[in-house]
Amino acid sequence: MVSIFYNQNQGRWQGWILILIVVLSAAGCAPRINLFPDGTDPLKAFVIEGKAPQKIVMIPVHGFISDRPEKGILTGGPSMVQEIVSQLRVAERDENVKAILLKIDSPGGTITASDMLYKEIMNFKERTGVKVVAVLMGVAASGGYYLALAADHIIAHPTTITGSVGVIFLHPGISGLMEKIGLDMQVSKSGKNKDMGSPFRTATQEEKEMLRHLIDHFGGRFVDLAAARRKLDLNQVAEIRTARIFTAGQALDLDLIDQIGYLADAVNQAKSVAELPSDSQLILYRRTEHPDDNLYNSATSRRTDIPPSLFHLNLPGSLNRFRTGFYYLWPAAAGDR
Repeated sequence: MVSIFYNQNQGRWQGWILILIVVLSAAGCAPRINLFPDGTDPLKAFVIEGKAPQKIVMIPVHGFISDRPEKGILTGGPSMVQEIVSQLRVAERDENVKAILLKIDSPGGTITASDMLYKEIMNFKERTGVKVVAVLMGVAASGGYYLALAADHIIAHPTTITGSVGVIFLHPGISGLMEKIGLDMQVSKSGKNKDMGSPFRTATQEEKEMLRHLIDHFGGRFVDLAAARRKLDLNQVAEIRTARIFTAGQALDLDLIDQIGYLADAVNQAKSVAELPSDSQLILYRRTEHPDDNLYNSATSRRTDIPPSLFHLNLPGSLNRFRTGFYYLWPAAAGDR
């Protein structure tokens, strides 16, 4: 496999590289060319700080939580579920890893992906005995908070928005538009509810009631998990059941988190929870080396070097991400994450 790395200052070579690919492909002898590191490259451990043998692994949870692979024009990447589970597997093979620090900046995602990651983290803890600390960054709402419930200690940045403990059902509706332009959709079905949730017609009252039952079920499951993991009383449960968002201070008052602090405080808390020495190593798993790397970097590869005009469409998330379904999601923060 041939790997070609370049940055924006080397953009003049893009045309020649693409021409070379076309020529070699036409000749039937093109090697597999990896223009830049992606999800197919192995994860490697990079030490951010510390020298002791004991290790803390920081795992970023950044963006929309999904089990669908990321796709670009020329490249792809693993889904968030696959990426985080891969990092947990690497950590599990290292006996010096004593703590995991989940750095969460996410408005949530699908209920299934959120639940799978929560379960994977819990299973990891049971197999290894490794302690887990969650640090909530700008937004750690809905599914983002769901993942934090797997942690032994939750710390939120002073400006964190969290909560949104509930479920939302999203589905497009285009029946009004179809009527305006004179289009119709003919449907043949085996049962009266087979096309429930169809974007081509409005829902019946019976269907709305069935959807409400499903929403209450999935929402109640989230509330019950939060109540059990955080040992909430009835008044606290009643407050979070509204599915509203909270500031870090409000979340602390409701016992949704354990502490307010900064990222460095979360690193120290991980050392304290796992009873580690102060000079324990802080490890991040990357696919490529980042110059001047530090704990604020959430990337696993250097895809930021890609010229956006050629390799990145930068479409809004709502245009290419959401499908009809149930989400542990705060949609107001989902568009740019």
